[in-house]
Amino acid sequence: MKKRNLAIPAALLSMMSVQGGASIAKYLFPFLGPAGTSSLRIGLAGILLVLINRPKIYLFTRSQWIYCFAYAICLAFMNLLFYYGIQRIPLGLGVTVEFIGPLALALVTSKKAIDICWALLAALGIMLIVPWDNNGVDIIGLLLAFSAGLLWAGYIVVGGRITKRMKGTDVVTTGMCIATLLILPFGVFSHGLDNLTLRLTLIGLGVAVFSSALPYSLDLIALKRLPPQTFSILQSLQPAFGALSGLLFLGEILTARQWIAIICVVLASIGATTVHSRSKQKQ
Repeated sequence: MKKRNLAIPAALLSMMSVQGGASIAKYLFPFLGPAGTSSLRIGLAGILLVLINRPKIYLFTRSQWIYCFAYAICLAFMNLLFYYGIQRIPLGLGVTVEFIGPLALALVTSKKAIDICWALLAALGIMLIVPWDNNGVDIIGLLLAFSAGLLWAGYIVVGGRITKRMKGTDVVTTGMCIATLLILPFGVFSHGLDNLTLRLTLIGLGVAVFSSALPYSLDLIALKRLPPQTFSILQSLQPAFGALSGLLFLGEILTARQWIAIICVVLASIGATTVHSRSKQKQ
């Protein structure tokens, strides 16, 4: 298999991993809170990546450090805001609202009419999955998830650029460590980490692997080989994986409208990646 053909499988595996990890993370919220859970997840992921990759940070240039910090900022606060969001709203809804960021990026950066069509199809899926008739939805939770989505878009842009300047493993390892320093004060001052036990640490280690270390490494493989707009539309599968993870791990039942929404985003993702593959073959 050629290296460029690894991009789509890497992105799919990343999405499956991160949504499964998010479902597990919700179990930690009653004990550690969103800030404590996020700090534990990113901190443990950073330690694991340092042990595995051992980046030579003393060789980094000033420009590379700037990109690493930008990547870390997006990474840290995207996760923190999302965790605060899904504390207030269901996981499937949170992932759907968060996806508005990558979807907007796909629309803004698109140069082909067909890309806009796939993005609009994904938008239709999002409109269907949002419970418009539910007056009890927490507005703050929606805003937090939306803010996380904006940072998600920034993560995609910065990740795509930095992989052209640095080795992917160096980027994700350094970025994760910087993100730990940025987010740890929130975990400490929220007193979420005060309740940490060995059992919770082991669960947090699983979340760190499935929600951070593995998916962000896979994302950089995909971002290095896919244009940002294609990667953004491919991320339209996130709500589907989020809903399925909620069903499997949290017992959330899907309605008929939600299944239609999932079909819309799946078709949008398949369409976008098919166009990308054909364009690559012509080159």
